[in-house]
Amino acid sequence: MVKTNENNGNNKSFYQEVKGELKKVKWPTKKEMLKYAISTLVFVIMFALFFIGIESLFAFIKGLIK
Repeated sequence: MVKTNENNGNNKSFYQEVKGELKKVKWPTKKEMLKYAISTLVFVIMFALFFIGIESLFAFIKGLIK
């Protein structure tokens, strides 16, 4: 048989468990978040420049072929 999830007023218990689990999470500090944000921005900018370069190279090659 398939068990069904019935709502027997266990919402309060559920939210207490969620709150307890969130207390176990190791949240990053402001310094760590700044470091991660800067790393992400640098990574995105590097990839953007890479793809712009590739696109420009292909456009140049296409111009030579015409």
